Amino acid sequence: MTILDIWLGILRGLGTTAAVTVYGFVFAVPFALLFGVAQYLTRGIARLAVTCIIEFWRGSAVIILLFFFYYTLPVVGVTLSAWTVSAMVLGLNAGGYASQAVRAGLQAPPAGQREAGKALGLSRATTLLLIELPQALVAMSPTFVNTLIQLVKGTALVSLVTLTDMTFTAKEIAQIEYNPIAIYTALLMAFFVVCYPIALMGRWLEARIGK
Repeated sequence: MTILDIWLGILRGLGTTAAVTVYGFVFAVPFALLFGVAQYLTRGIARLAVTCIIEFWRGSAVIILLFFFYYTLPVVGVTLSAWTVSAMVLGLNAGGYASQAVRAGLQAPPAGQREAGKALGLSRATTLLLIELPQALVAMSPTFVNTLIQLVKGTALVSLVTLTDMTFTAKEIAQIEYNPIAIYTALLMAFFVVCYPIALMGRWLEARIGK
């Protein structure tokens, strides 16, 4: 099997890798925004509850979460597809990290802007939506690009719950053609080729925001 054959074989799993990444992003962004804003606004017990939810998804090992939701829940009568489990686990794990960027972004603008909103008679919610959140979202754009990269890399684990991503196809090829150096080097380069343009986009966004 030539290097080209190995590459083409691995790329058979690119569609799954891309789909899980996109679906995971759909979980990650709303989670990050909702819980980042909640952590910023709440105090006391409410903030503790929000923080515990964030830290559960952020602090748990992705591989254990995949196994738990895919293999353990059916025992108690709850069955989720491999697609749902993979997108949810990877997305909420990445969203947990991104939520901290959301919170930090909301804390960054000077307090005077909030006071100005209050002086204009704006409610707390209106001030958040019209003044604080738009500025924070601009500053957080590179973070969400990094979240996308994190999701792409995380898809290397979804073969453990039977999805035929690039890692799965590489392992299939390895069982037929024992050439681990060529196969896993090709897999490594495939992930690099996918992630590097996303990283360049993140740098471009940072440069644009910095102007």
